[in-house]
Amino acid sequence: MSKTIFITGASTGLGKSTAKLFQHKGWNVIATMRNPEKETALGQLENVTLLPLDVTNLAQIKEAVAKAISLHNIDVVFNNAGYGLMGALEAISDEQITRQINTNLLGVLRMTQAFIPYFREKKNGLFISTTSIGGIWGFPISSVYHATKFALEGWSESMSFELSKFNIGIKTIAPGGIVTDFAGRSLDMNSLPEYQDIENKMFSAFEEAFKLASTPEQIAEVVYEAATDGKEKVRYVAGADANAMYARHREIGNEAFRKEIGQQFA
Repeated sequence: MSKTIFITGASTGLGKSTAKLFQHKGWNVIATMRNPEKETALGQLENVTLLPLDVTNLAQIKEAVAKAISLHNIDVVFNNAGYGLMGALEAISDEQITRQINTNLLGVLRMTQAFIPYFREKKNGLFISTTSIGGIWGFPISSVYHATKFALEGWSESMSFELSKFNIGIKTIAPGGIVTDFAGRSLDMNSLPEYQDIENKMFSAFEEAFKLASTPEQIAEVVYEAATDGKEKVRYVAGADANAMYARHREIGNEAFRKEIGQQFA
């Protein structure tokens, strides 16, 4: 019998590529997004179901979960919806902070909480969440984004102990750069003149880093690995750039690594 994956944020980028890969591998795919009526490519694929879902809407989360469970036996939930908020903390409005936390963090917690009773009853299931290398190290001008991604990494580690007794797994995918239209569609940026110098240095560093960025398809392969390898492993660092940084961090230690990062923005 075919397995089923439930994906949030499936309209573009990693979510869409993951939906296509799992469908190609013979899975049933429930691809959720805020405006499924605008999606054409995924809707034409066999065994792909599109559902409306805004992960900041608790009532819609409950509706989507109930609908998904009525359609298929769900095996994997991929919490992928999110976006990046950039700017010095001083420049960011309270509304932006709240939106970032609601989407990137609370959306994942609420989606997971809604599926836990279902997985617990059938004594099987797996949650996978997209975090980032920005959930392992912090960079300037992205503090609220990092706050959400660091939170997801720590939360996932805690939940791994909480869920294991019910044979439920939880994993994170921590990519580096992904070649998508993230900067255009999924980036919110506020600026202040006082921080212009560090912003310029950060964007220059981004340009260099993205020369080594992975494609969404490459990261989707890591999602598939995490979903199917049967390992009790929480974090999957994804992409050549992320793995190179991860190796460097392990080689020289946290403080030396932080100083190396800091020198780029001094």
